[in-house]
Amino acid sequence: MKNSAKLLTTIVCSITVTAGYGQTYPIVDTDVQDFYNNTAIISSPSSGQAFYGQDASYNGNQPSYTDNGDGTVTDNVTGLMWEQDMGVKIAYYDAFTKAATSTLGGHTDWRVPTIKELYSLAQFSGRCYGDNAMYKFIDTVYFNQPVGNTGIGEREIDAQTWSSTKYVGLTMGGDSTVFGYNFVDGRLKGYPMYQPPSFTVPMTMYFRMVRGATSYGINNFVDNGDGTITDNATGLMWQQADDGTTRDWENSLSYAENLSLAGHNDWRLPNAKELHSILDYTRCPDVTNSPAIDPLFFCTTFNDPSGAPGQYGYYWTSSPLMDGPSPYTDAVYIPFGEAQGEMESPPGSGSFVLMDTHGAGSQRNDPKTGIPANYPQYFGPQGDVLYVFNYTRAVRNAGTTSINEESTLKFNIYPNPVIDQLTIIGEVDYIQIYDVSGKLILEKNTLINKVIDVSKLESGYYIVHANKDDNKVVKKIIIQ
Repeated sequence: MKNSAKLLTTIVCSITVTAGYGQTYPIVDTDVQDFYNNTAIISSPSSGQAFYGQDASYNGNQPSYTDNGDGTVTDNVTGLMWEQDMGVKIAYYDAFTKAATSTLGGHTDWRVPTIKELYSLAQFSGRCYGDNAMYKFIDTVYFNQPVGNTGIGEREIDAQTWSSTKYVGLTMGGDSTVFGYNFVDGRLKGYPMYQPPSFTVPMTMYFRMVRGATSYGINNFVDNGDGTITDNATGLMWQQADDGTTRDWENSLSYAENLSLAGHNDWRLPNAKELHSILDYTRCPDVTNSPAIDPLFFCTTFNDPSGAPGQYGYYWTSSPLMDGPSPYTDAVYIPFGEAQGEMESPPGSGSFVLMDTHGAGSQRNDPKTGIPANYPQYFGPQGDVLYVFNYTRAVRNAGTTSINEESTLKFNIYPNPVIDQLTIIGEVDYIQIYDVSGKLILEKNTLINKVIDVSKLESGYYIVHANKDDNKVVKKIIIQ
């Protein structure tokens, strides 16, 4: 064991502790560290200043991985184990065959990930184009992420990864569609299962197997009866209904930061992965006549640009999407209604039709601001609708509470990081150690200057609760 200074800390303060260690769906942070205005990187804004409350203003469960040395990688936040190297592109149904027959790492319970599992790996510190550089939207220290094969006419961004989540509706006017994420250009879309124009040849994409944590991505919503919804699976509390107003990105950030709802004033604009967590992929407008979200929530309806009623809003997130030669102009949104685009139909007819091109529950991006009269516009090969002025749904940490500790609680852990043993020093009644999914791993009572053997615990982050009377201190430790 490494030597470490034995510091004894007397806690005389009010500590903010995030509760909810029973979470089965912990959201991995987006890895965004930089701050942006509408066109450039800026220095960190302070509370109350323009552009405060964006992704980098808040740090959640930071990405953390373990290379298992056997072709697998463990996500220390979610508990999911992943295939490190995807290999070549394969068809959708072949992915299931591969998973069912794989013995990678000595395991036989591999599966095709859901889109929520796959999206947990996304990192929005990525950048697609500009300065002749490409920074992928996944941690390439741990994962091998190929690009499209330009030698056979593909673009580098033709590198989509399958999920197991089929769209319950149809896209492009009638295509059977599966959701996938592109770790090269940072977008989540529905992709056709069969290649145009005949739609008889299976589409091939990359595929990364996963195993473990089978409850990941399953919500546990509670209607609080006060205009808020708590998801006990993620530990997040949500604004139940948007306010029916569309805004550009800066004003959406400001609205969320200044929202006072249900006695709480610590609301914020959710990052891309937080907002994605409340999507319900069993629902979509043309099948269930509803947005892709649990019926406990309410979404504003409006007429789409063609005049058709029953469209549901695109919702801003606090996350950037860096793309193209001017990479700082766009931010991520998620459509809970159809992800529409204007496309020529039939091809070669010269007639353009507004249609669901990517599916409710996709993730695209808009310019952060513009002149309202100039929108909507249409962009890209699928004619994506650019609204720019989108809806807002605020979020906060559901279990945030203040615990006042009046000088009597003396507590410390050393060393940290821990190798085989940790020492608890302090006048505490009992210690509880949780893993990041909220599972109670170890509990010890009546601890004073005690050594705890943690050699059998897997490497990763753990949460230690030290309790005495009505006081509590929560510390994060790393076991190596």
